[in-house]
Amino acid sequence: MKRKAFGRDAGLSLRMLLTSGALGLLYVLFAVVLFQVLNVGLVPMLLIVIGMAAFQYYTSDKLALLASGAKVVERDQAPALHDMVERLCALSDLPKPRIAVIPSDVPNAFATGRSPKHAAVAVTEGLWRRLEPREVEAVLAHELAHIANRDVLIMTLASFFAMLAALLTRFGLYGGMFGGGGDRDRSGPPIWLVVVLVSVVTYVLSFVLIRMISRYREYAADRGAALVTGAPEYLMSALQKIASQIAVIPQRDLREVEGMNAFFIIPTSVKSSLGELFATHPPLEKRIARLAAISRDLGRPVL
Repeated sequence: MKRKAFGRDAGLSLRMLLTSGALGLLYVLFAVVLFQVLNVGLVPMLLIVIGMAAFQYYTSDKLALLASGAKVVERDQAPALHDMVERLCALSDLPKPRIAVIPSDVPNAFATGRSPKHAAVAVTEGLWRRLEPREVEAVLAHELAHIANRDVLIMTLASFFAMLAALLTRFGLYGGMFGGGGDRDRSGPPIWLVVVLVSVVTYVLSFVLIRMISRYREYAADRGAALVTGAPEYLMSALQKIASQIAVIPQRDLREVEGMNAFFIIPTSVKSSLGELFATHPPLEKRIARLAAISRDLGRPVL
């Protein structure tokens, strides 16, 4: 019997919607302010940014696999891994993604792809060696939840607005500092200064909002994995093992994969010096607490 695929948390979905709406509103206001003080050509900027976003969207899976050094494996190369993914896809009514293995001892995993039909799941050799089969299955379920929730699309849209803001800022600075735009209103501050101030505020707020969306994505993927497998305790133990094993991995090995931190189920730098506000992932203890609550609701044991 198929389980309900990746059940939704109404409160979490509402927070994601509000945060995404706030991010979109922020960039609309940013554009309005700049167009009020600068003579900026909108069409060229939109063409450039849409082109960049489209390239990122349609090549996201290939770029992520290339950046991580992952190699796609066929069934005869990793039969047990293929079996796990096929079982989870059957439970959640998802097409089977490509499966890849990363030649790294750092225990971790990620998913990428613009849609369920164009997706890939990658696990490190360290994850496969260090975790029990049910724990690996729980991690794979988390990654498949990202695919089912179309998180690559969500983050591509978020980064699209960020790229647009960055390009507007660049045009604004060049136009204000080198185009003589500061003479429009001699009684007020120079236009380039207005652009810089607005850009800084926009960047800081967007930085925080995008990371809030990223953290909500992780909570949603945890919940989806718990409901599909029906055993949240295995994801709880997997997260704890990954975090503890990362702590003993040599820094040289961690640096080799740190560029994938935003994709990984747990970033290789487990604790952020900037605090939760600027982190891409929720604190481990909060993820465990939420999974424990789901486990109790399902009548499962709590570690």
